[in-house]
Amino acid sequence: MQHEPFFGLNSYHVALAVIGVSVIAARWLPRLISRREPASAPLMILFGAGAALLIPGLPTLPDPRQTPLPWELVSELTVIVALFGAGMRIDNLRPWKRWIPTFRMLAVAMPLTILAVALLGVGLAGLTAAGAILLGAVLAPTDPVLASDVQVGPPHEGAEHPVRFTLTTEAGLNDGLAFPFVYLGLIVAAEGLTPGGWAFDWFLRDIVYRIALGIGMGWAGGRILGYILFKVPKGSVLAETGSGVIALAGVLLCYGSTELIEGYGFIAVAVLGLTLRRISEEHKFHRRLHDFSESIEHALTALLLIALGSVMPVLFEDLTWTHFAVASLLILVIRPLSGWIALWKTDLDHRDKAVISVYGVRGIGSIYYLCYAGSHMEFTNEEALWSLIALVILMSTVLHGFSVGWAMDRLRDR
Repeated sequence: MQHEPFFGLNSYHVALAVIGVSVIAARWLPRLISRREPASAPLMILFGAGAALLIPGLPTLPDPRQTPLPWELVSELTVIVALFGAGMRIDNLRPWKRWIPTFRMLAVAMPLTILAVALLGVGLAGLTAAGAILLGAVLAPTDPVLASDVQVGPPHEGAEHPVRFTLTTEAGLNDGLAFPFVYLGLIVAAEGLTPGGWAFDWFLRDIVYRIALGIGMGWAGGRILGYILFKVPKGSVLAETGSGVIALAGVLLCYGSTELIEGYGFIAVAVLGLTLRRISEEHKFHRRLHDFSESIEHALTALLLIALGSVMPVLFEDLTWTHFAVASLLILVIRPLSGWIALWKTDLDHRDKAVISVYGVRGIGSIYYLCYAGSHMEFTNEEALWSLIALVILMSTVLHGFSVGWAMDRLRDR
C-alpha cells in the first residue's frame, strides 16, 4: 500500500490559508501607515490576483463568463445583506428635505450615467446597443457593499452628515432602480433597438409594477417583522433574545417572496431595513442586528473580492486601451459630472457636492448584474463586458479606497 507524503500539500487547504492570510494582511497592513479605517477592498483584490499568479496548485475558480451561477448567487446574497444594513443605519428620516439630494442622484445622476456609459460603449468600445445599455446599467449604481466607508454610522451612533446620508440612501436604493435598464438591455438583445410593442410593456412591467411592488413588499415586510420581533408576545419578545438570525431570515423571506411575484427584491430589502428601524427605534436590538448582518456582509465581501482578484488575470486577457479609456472617463468624469449636475442648486456646499459626486464606488453589485444578464442571454460582447467591468471595479476600489479616509476626515473636521 502506497502512503501519501506526511506533509502533502492539499490545494484546498492551501487556498484556505491564502484566503486567511490575504484578509488579515488587507485589514492590518494599512494601519502601519495610517490610523484611518483600512482600505482593505483593493488589497484583497490585488492579493487574490497575486496568489493566482504566484502560488502554484491553487484550485481554479469557475470562470464567471462560462459559469456565472455561483458568482451570481454569492454576490446576490452579499448585496441583499448590504442593502438591508444600509436601511438599518438611518436613524432619522426627517426632515424630508434631507432626501432631496438622494432623489436627485437617483432621478438625474443615475440616468445620465447610464446614457453616457452606453454612448461610450457604442462609440468607443464598439459594443452592440444591447451590450452598451447593459454596461451602463451595470456600472451606474453606487455599490452598497464597498461604499460602506462613506455611509452613516451604525444605529444609535448618528454621524448622519448630509454627505454620508445621501451616499447611504443612494447606495441603498439605486441597485434596485438599475434593474429596469438591465431588463432593457436584455429586451434590446432579443427584440432589437427599434421600439415596438415592448417599449410600453417594459415601462409598465419593469418600471412601474416592479418598483411599486418592491416598495410595498419592503414596507409590509418591515411592519410584520417588527411586530413579530418587538410586540408579540408581550413580556417575551424575540428582540430580547439578541439573536439576529430570525431577522436575517425575515430579510431572506422578504427578498424571496418579492422576487416570486416579480417585484424588485433589492428595493424591498432596503425598504425593509428603513421600515424595521422605525419600530421601537431606541431598542438595543437594532444595533445588535446591524452588527450581525454587517459581520456576514464583511465575510462574504472578503471571499468575493479575493475570488474576483484570482480570476482577474483571465478576465484581463481581453483588455484593450479603449477599456482603460471608458473606465477612466466613468470614474473621473462621468460620475462626478452627473452627480454635480444632479446636485445643482441644492443646499449642499460645493465641497459636499464634490464628495457625493466623486465617491460612487463600483463593486459587488456590478458582478451580480452581469452574472444575472449572462445567465439569461448570450451577449456577443460578453468577454469585453467582463474585462471592462473588472477593470472598473479594480480602479474604483483603488482610487476611492485609498482616498476615502482623507475625504471623510475633512468632513469630520468641518
